[in-house]
This record gives sequence, C-alpha cells and structure tokens, in this order.
Amino acid sequence: MTIYTLNFNYLSYRSTRNSINHKMRKKIDYSAETCPLVTIQLPIYNEKYVAARLINAICNMDFPKGRMEIQVLDDSDDETTSIIETLVDKHKKLGINIAVFHRANRSGYKAGALKEGLKLAKGEFIAIFDADFIPLSDFLRKALSYFDDSKIGLVQGRWGHINEKYSALTKAQAVSLDLHFFIEQKAKSLTHLFMNFNGTAGIWRTSCINDAGGWHTGTLVEDLDLSFRAQMKGWKCIFDEDLVVNAELPVQMNAAKRQQFRWAKGSIQVAKKLLLILLSHRKLPIDTKIQIFIQLTKHIINPLFLIQFLIFPILLLMNYQIYDTAWAPAIGILAYLLLGPLTYLVMIRKIWRENWKTKAIQYLFMIFYASGISINNSVAIFDALLGKRNEFLRTPKFGIMEKNQDWRNNKYVLPFTKTTLLEIFFSIYGCITIAISILTGNPIFVPLIALQTIGFLYVAYLSIIQSKNSKNQTGLYLSTTEYSLEGVRPNDTLA
Repeated sequence: MTIYTLNFNYLSYRSTRNSINHKMRKKIDYSAETCPLVTIQLPIYNEKYVAARLINAICNMDFPKGRMEIQVLDDSDDETTSIIETLVDKHKKLGINIAVFHRANRSGYKAGALKEGLKLAKGEFIAIFDADFIPLSDFLRKALSYFDDSKIGLVQGRWGHINEKYSALTKAQAVSLDLHFFIEQKAKSLTHLFMNFNGTAGIWRTSCINDAGGWHTGTLVEDLDLSFRAQMKGWKCIFDEDLVVNAELPVQMNAAKRQQFRWAKGSIQVAKKLLLILLSHRKLPIDTKIQIFIQLTKHIINPLFLIQFLIFPILLLMNYQIYDTAWAPAIGILAYLLLGPLTYLVMIRKIWRENWKTKAIQYLFMIFYASGISINNSVAIFDALLGKRNEFLRTPKFGIMEKNQDWRNNKYVLPFTKTTLLEIFFSIYGCITIAISILTGNPIFVPLIALQTIGFLYVAYLSIIQSKNSKNQTGLYLSTTEYSLEGVRPNDTLA
C-alpha cells in the first residue's frame, strides 16, 4: 500500500514538470478546406434521459458538415430507440450526415458496437463520446490540432462535471477524477510512460486503432486495452487539460458502485491479458514497465486495505507488539499523513489555487467514499482473478444538471446488492475496533479507524436509501417530442 501511495507522489512530481512539454507543442490550424473527415461514434444503450442532449451537442459542433460523419451506435431495447430515431431524422433534414446503427444483439457490448461501427467508418479520425457527455462546439478543431505528429494516435480530453455540486457523492467523484486527469494523465502524456484512453471524450487516428488490432471484447475496459496495445506498437498519446468535455456524474450510490466495479474488474482483466507481454517487451524502459504494473494492479490496494482493517483489532486483542516503542505509533500515523493526505492537499493547492479550500473539503468526502467503495472494488478484483464473466452493466444517468432536480422516481434506478451486506458488516466491525483500541490502551488509532468506519457507513447508508423501490418501477420520463426538439438549430448555423 505504501508503494502505491509513493507512486502517486512520483506522478505528482512528473505532472508539474510535464507542463512545459505541452505548452511548446506546435499545433495544426485547419481551415474549412483542409479539415480531415472525422467519424464521430456515439455508443448508446438505454439512455433515454441523456441521448438527445448528446446528439444535439454533436450536431451543433462548429465543424464543416461535409467533413463530419456521425454514427449513433444504438443497442437500446427501450424507448431510447424511438427518441433517437425521431431526433436523427430531424437533424438529417437539416443537412447533417448522421445515421443510426441498431444491432440485433449486444454482442461485445460497447466494444462490440464500436467495432461494428468502425467497419463502416470513413473518417481518418474517430471521435468517441459516451451518452452522458456534452462536448463543446470547438472540440474537434482543438483536438485535431494535435495530430501534427504522424505517430500521435490518441488525443484525450479532460472530463468536466455538470453536476459536481449536486451532493457530497458527486463532489467526491469529481475531485477523484480531477486528480486522475491533472496528475496521472498529465504526468504520462507525451512521455515514454503509457497513458490510457478514458473511453470517451477523445479522438483516435483510425490507422492507429487498426494497427493496434482494433477493439477487443474480452474485457470490461476496452479503452485501457486498446490504448496499451497501441503504445506497444509505438503510437503516442496526448492529454490536453484545457480540452474539457462536461459530463454527468452518477448521482446514485449504486450507480457509482457499478461504474467503479467495472473499472476495477476491467483493469485486472487487462493485467491478466497483457501484463506479462508488456513486462517482457524488450524495447520498453524499466520505469515504463513499473508504471504499467502499478496502473494495471492498483486496485489490489482495495483488498489489502480490507485485510489490514480486519487483522488490526485481532492483533490488539492478542497484545501483539505492533511497535517497539511507545512513540512509534505516532510516527507511523505522521508518516501516513505526510505520504498520503498531505501530498494530495499540496497538489490540490497547486492545481486549484484560490479555490483549493473548497476542493480540500471535497477531498475529505473522497476519503470516505474511497474507504466505503473498497468492498465493492474488492469483490470486482476477486471476480476478475477467478475469471468470472460479467455482463457490461452501464452506469445509469438521469439527465441531472441542477441541484434541485430529483431522479428517485426515474427508470434505471438500481437496487442495492449483496455487497451492501458486507459494507454493513465492516461498519459494525469498525465500531468494535474503535472500542477495542480504547480498551487496550491504544486510543491513538481511533481517529484513523473512525474515518474508515464512517466511509463504510456512508456507502452502506446511501446504497440502501437510494435503492429502487415499488414506487419507481416504471419511472417518469420526457416524451419523444420533448426530447427531439431540444437543441436543434436552424440550417444556416450548422455549417
């Protein structure tokens, strides 16, 4: 666990040193005549609350109509399909080159849809957006400007958050994602360290996808799989922190847990598939291999954390001498604070400057969230290690943009799972551990155990109270007409 923590410190240092490299880059300024043909792929599955928002944003992009090819890869089996077809028909009449591709089955899930769309794609570049994203009109122009180097295969944008302030949960997710982009992605961008595609809000060179072997359907994180295979082939990836694409964060705890489960399990699946190949690659530098190993196995920290949490009170009851001297526990906790939270706070202050105090509070929410979600992620790890195959379960979104919007009666609301029972167990176990720490004369550990216990309680509580119930089986939704008219602009502004 210390090694993974120290690696965050290392990447923090690298991210601050890597800014100059990006600012000095030469960029291509395309004119209307020189713009390459771009295929925009929109993989969608049962997204009736947000599908129209995405399609309207794509069709309103400031890019020559004749140089855009839009593929709506719709695998839906609910009313989302009719919403999409009505809206696409309206945009077609306004001169947009847009088509719907509806598969008879969801073979390969998202990766399968992208793979099928790629067979028909005509674009020199492939831009990909998930249903809950809202790209700005200048995204394509800005992203394409980085492809001056023929070896650049991917340009990744940064995820923004349209509903960051909705709740403590969305604030925790927002700061976690922000730290990933500002530190991990920025540290690895345009270096010999492997950077991953985040699955959306990015644009690929089509020849890069094909050269790397195309989309594979054997893991839950096809984005990580493809980006690592591409970089093994010598392709470069770049991340632009100023290329922001706003998206909707999950507002339901069970939805957030489903997303985290997919990411955790998928990374281990990719590790099983590619790690030995990557580590034995003769041309990769040793620090590249170290970072690959850490990135693909970083979710192992979740079961390690739980094992430590379970063993600690047992050692106290056995009167096991954890430390040789009385002052050693204080030194250990101080070292933990210096290596972990303090480094995070230093980086938060560097990144957000005058707003750093607000983000620091969000970081506290993130600590609770990360502790509680560790059980969910540990189950995902064991699922992957045991080779258990899971369906690609989408993260439901409800079109939530404002704090006063409610979603509890909507369709797609998820029930809590058996994992919540484990979260309740660890909550009770944490309370017992606090009592044991006090009774055995080790009160110095109480604040740390309490912090972790609050995390378990927080996740378990939201998992239960935000669950699907008999009142939201059918849900409420806008009509096809209300969706299809929103955001369509006059013909003369679409060029």
